[in-house]
Amino acid sequence: MKRRLAEVAEKVGVSEATVSRVLNGKPGVSPGTREAVLTALDVLGYERPTQLRGERARLVGLVLPELQNPIFPALAEVMATELARRGFAPVLCTRTAGGVTEADYVSLLLSQQVSGIIFAGGLYAQGDAAHDHYADLHERNLPTVLVNAAVDSLDFPRVACDDAVAVEQVVAHLRALGHERIGLVAGPPDHVPSQRKRAALRSCFGDGPPPPVEHALYSMENGRAAAERLLERGVTGILCASDVMALGAVRAVRRRGLSVPGDVSIVGYDDSPLMACTDPPLTTVRQPIEAMGRSAVEVLARWIDGGRVSREELMFEPELVVRASAGPAPALPDGGPRGERAAVRG
Repeated sequence: MKRRLAEVAEKVGVSEATVSRVLNGKPGVSPGTREAVLTALDVLGYERPTQLRGERARLVGLVLPELQNPIFPALAEVMATELARRGFAPVLCTRTAGGVTEADYVSLLLSQQVSGIIFAGGLYAQGDAAHDHYADLHERNLPTVLVNAAVDSLDFPRVACDDAVAVEQVVAHLRALGHERIGLVAGPPDHVPSQRKRAALRSCFGDGPPPPVEHALYSMENGRAAAERLLERGVTGILCASDVMALGAVRAVRRRGLSVPGDVSIVGYDDSPLMACTDPPLTTVRQPIEAMGRSAVEVLARWIDGGRVSREELMFEPELVVRASAGPAPALPDGGPRGERAAVRG
């Protein structure tokens, strides 16, 4: 007990006597100090006294699918910084293959009496995934915010990047470079952001033949395999649903003895850190991570503090970042663009 008092007191910067008064429910402690002591107790892993367990901790869960994709650590950093600025302690939870599931993390966070949860890239975006843990959060009315598109049945605030605008920007850029046979490496078929990208790509081509789309899991190797299939279908330009997939697509092109962008143009999605340093530097769609992360925290904090929040999707416009992985469509021997021949082959 003495050690616990000392550690919490040091963490908050108050006396052990003040910590003792909070833990024993004694008067004479300001509300701010009381909240700080309870939050420190949670962060240090100590169990709250029984009479205090019904109160929400100033903890917020950040549930991410992984940290290998650079976009997720970048997003977590933005949200964690904004949460700390508002007096919340972020708890980072990342799913692992064969390890702790998203539902397991939700149970763990609920046991810690968290004030709210922000999900990014979660199962809420997959139509065929289990959504029972989201229903549980909804029934509890626990403040919850989703980053990027979700299935229609979930009634939570959403902060999303506009996938349709992103695809339109990429197609306009590639067409200006002479490409007409443009393919998409998307996520799984039941993935809502991928469905939006596919619909937007189809819309860009109007009444013409449907543009080729290959679905894959979000990894470099899966991106490479999907790009291989698109190359078999004669594409000269490929939009990938993530930068990591795009790096796999570059590898697929080079395995065929072709060059990027001389023979095939590749465009990524996210503008993850270091994409300007790849070979070639990757043309990609930049998600406004800073604005999206801050907005997700703002909505969550407003809900936690008892304010009204809209369930309408808060949509942010992306930006096409032009670098060196997309170039003019290669010419055919007769002087026509390669895209014309590929379109006939499709």
